[in-house]
Amino acid sequence: MASSCRRPEHKAPPDVVSVAVYSGFYSRMIEIQTQMSERAVELLNLPEGQPCFLLDVGCGSGLSGDYLSEEGHYWVGVDISTAMLDVALDREVEGDLLVGDMGQGMPFRPGTFDGCISISALQWLCNADKRSHSPPKRLYTFFSTLYSSLSRGSRAVFQLYPENSEQLELITTQAMRAGFGGGMVVDYPNSTKAKKSGLGSETSDRAVSNQVQFSGQRCRFKNMKGKSVKKGRDWIFEKKERRRRQGREVRADTKYTGRQRRPHF
Repeated sequence: MASSCRRPEHKAPPDVVSVAVYSGFYSRMIEIQTQMSERAVELLNLPEGQPCFLLDVGCGSGLSGDYLSEEGHYWVGVDISTAMLDVALDREVEGDLLVGDMGQGMPFRPGTFDGCISISALQWLCNADKRSHSPPKRLYTFFSTLYSSLSRGSRAVFQLYPENSEQLELITTQAMRAGFGGGMVVDYPNSTKAKKSGLGSETSDRAVSNQVQFSGQRCRFKNMKGKSVKKGRDWIFEKKERRRRQGREVRADTKYTGRQRRPHF
């Protein structure tokens, strides 16, 4: 019971906790968020070498979006916290941002996106922050509108921390009721701290059986051959070129662009 009370979703609504809790260890989250985003994109099984239009639900400050941009994808982020979206704007993320409560549904046209990822956000819908909130109804509203906004045959991957098996069953039931077929992937199933659950769903008539798959360790699935090293000179030039194509104001390239500075003592 004591550990349950430490869960962020038990302390306050997500628009409050997002800043109050996460800002304290924001720098430590960056690497973890990037790794989880990489795992989610791998499970999306997107076409190799082809830019896709993706949705990031619960995007927060845009850390997952940074990874999507680095992979060459275009994205839209939705989050209920205006404070976290302000952080994303200050960081000048490359995706479009939208304030929205996922429990009220996704306000997009049918077939808009090629895929969807969501990192550590879905479990918030299992809590009733207001008297009018019904977790089953909010989950179904979210999944049904998301299903409509995805193109045929595309996937949605949700990384989440379910509180118990009942909560996980509630989520999967509403997802399948909305039309999704898919399964659960659990990384580090024998570790209390490192264990991470991922719900993979696809908008296809060929629904995959709702099995639980276990992997003993997290692997670096992406083959980085041919990709620029992050923060390297080539990576910086690629990022600046992407921003120019988007019509953004970018400083001119000079001989000092991307040059590694000497360490300060």
